[in-house]
Amino acid sequence: MTSAATRARPSLPPVPSLLLAMLSIQGGAAFAKTLFPTLGPAGTTTVRVALAAALLMLVFRPALSRLTWVQWRAILPYGAALGLMNLAFYESLRLLPLGLAVTLEFVGPLLLALALSRRPLDVAWVALAGLGIVLISPIGGGGAANAPLLGIVLALVAGGMWALYILAGGAVGRRVPGTTGVVAGMLVAALVTLPFGVVQAGPALLTPHALLLGLGVAVLSSALPYTLEMRALRAIPARIFGVMMSIEPALAALSGLLFLSERLTAVQWAAMACVIAASAGINLTGKAGAHSEPVN
Repeated sequence: MTSAATRARPSLPPVPSLLLAMLSIQGGAAFAKTLFPTLGPAGTTTVRVALAAALLMLVFRPALSRLTWVQWRAILPYGAALGLMNLAFYESLRLLPLGLAVTLEFVGPLLLALALSRRPLDVAWVALAGLGIVLISPIGGGGAANAPLLGIVLALVAGGMWALYILAGGAVGRRVPGTTGVVAGMLVAALVTLPFGVVQAGPALLTPHALLLGLGVAVLSSALPYTLEMRALRAIPARIFGVMMSIEPALAALSGLLFLSERLTAVQWAAMACVIAASAGINLTGKAGAHSEPVN
């Protein structure tokens, strides 16, 4: 007879599941960038987030009417941070290669980990990440044409929203049971991004072509990786999860190279290595669970 533990075992081992989830997220981001000429970054964000919210509603069917005002007070900042994070990230992709944008975005959770732990070693890890930012910036020799200041600022803003998303997500997890908070937060994110998308893309948001491609981005960036990550988290510790997530900038650079023909300079690869090492180090030696995957 098959035991309950065997029945609960994921179809894929946890490490391949997590790697596939990261590849799906970065592949989705690369795919989303191809929509920019038609919808713009804000329009692409709106279609992606709105369709992701619709998918989550169909799959989980949350009882939103049962949520109390206290629960909504936790969900609203969570959803707003999620929406603004995606807007800032996609806007940064207009100016930066995918690998650099993801690298800079990781600074937000790194600083949050430092604020939560205040260990001297974590200061060293964040300093290493800071070196990476300097190398990416025009003054660091990474190439001003490849890393304009506005793109750097937008990616760092996305990282700051990621940190707020992590903090707000903790409050949602404590107050809202199951997946209801995640779905409600995605709906709030869709409402936050909608005005920006309407201004930038207008009626183009509702064309069958945009909706079909947006659905593909939503599946790649939300539905598939969310499922795979939840399976992986059941089988591996949160600290190991965070260390593995640290390689995501490299996977983003690979996706940018394969799907967008984006090539990084040697200095930019060195900058990315600094941030990856800092992220892995702060997860391995610092407070567990400092990183949470953004829904980009």
